[in-house]
Amino acid sequence: MDEHRVILVIAVVVLLYGYISKALSRLNISGPMMFTGFGLLLSPLAFNFTQAAVDAEFVTIIVEVALVLVLFADAALLDLKLLKQSWKIPARLLFIGLPLTIISGTLVAQLIFPNEPTTYLILLALLLTPTDAALGKAVVSDPKVPKTIRSSINVESGLNDGIVFPIVLTVVAMIASGLTQAEDNSWLVYVFQQIVFGALVGGAVGFIGTKLVMLTVKNNWMEENYRNLIPIALAILSFYLAESLEGNGFIAAFFAGLYAGNTSEKTREHIEDFAESEGELFVLISFFLFGLAFVPATIEFITFDVVLYAFLSLTVLRMIPVMISLIGAKLDLATMAFIAWFGPRGIASILYVLIVAHEMGSMEGFETIYAVVTVTVLMSIFAHGLSAQPFANLYAKNHKN
Repeated sequence: MDEHRVILVIAVVVLLYGYISKALSRLNISGPMMFTGFGLLLSPLAFNFTQAAVDAEFVTIIVEVALVLVLFADAALLDLKLLKQSWKIPARLLFIGLPLTIISGTLVAQLIFPNEPTTYLILLALLLTPTDAALGKAVVSDPKVPKTIRSSINVESGLNDGIVFPIVLTVVAMIASGLTQAEDNSWLVYVFQQIVFGALVGGAVGFIGTKLVMLTVKNNWMEENYRNLIPIALAILSFYLAESLEGNGFIAAFFAGLYAGNTSEKTREHIEDFAESEGELFVLISFFLFGLAFVPATIEFITFDVVLYAFLSLTVLRMIPVMISLIGAKLDLATMAFIAWFGPRGIASILYVLIVAHEMGSMEGFETIYAVVTVTVLMSIFAHGLSAQPFANLYAKNHKN
């Protein structure tokens, strides 16, 4: 891979999009849509200006850092006091909706891809379960949408990828070892350990790190400019510290942000500034690499069945489990449908595919799975990008904060 050429292209794409970004937003054309489109145009599928390997270390690191920073920033901007008052909806989404989504996704996959091993289909369902609030940014950032709804969507997006990740690793390990089913309950212990250690390490890093910021600012030890850098360092520190202590780094990043943003109002403001600039850049670069590397690598494996499953994954396989989980939550049908629709697939699914490719050594044997993930994310980028602001406006007309 010509990494220097890729970096040059990214810089040019950022400039081109930056000049007209506001004009494009008025047309409901999002950043992920444009960057994915640029990636496709410059890939071997079009002008073949440059190319990147799906499993290249350069690609993996960019996507991993992007997800860590997004989780940290999204969590930091959550109002913990509000969350304490309205935790029931996120809990329903995570502990009822998420398992139902995985189960239904696996069962339907068995019908559509009967020749694929069951463990492969479980892996496919897991890869497509995490949601990405970045693709529906207008929904989670529009003040016209009630805070409890925005918070619920954000919390679900922030936590579901961390919850699913250890299960993904467990299934990958089972496939690599030739197992078709777990022989004991050790994987449950592993998943529990990943979630708990990740949350504890992340919470500690976020809380202590922010308290130190407050102390140094109070004593006038810190230059103002560095207050924008501290949150980035805390996000990355929480990720790698949790990973080294057998916890989940992505859950750690989320909880570090949750505590950092709710420990200091000033810190939250700096994180918000970062999320709207440097954090956004990493997200957009990830989608550019998706168009440049992922789509070309999997396009030959895209079939009607692949497209059918991708469509179902974004609609009934997501929406029905979510709406079932919200029964009894005292929400009207429009609100339930609104939450159910905004479960876009993005960075987490892309990163998980990278990890699977790395762990398994190659794409061989997993072509259908990678193709389904690629088509699902591609559909989601445009479907949720185009619908986010119009649906938010429509919903807000009938629902007040």
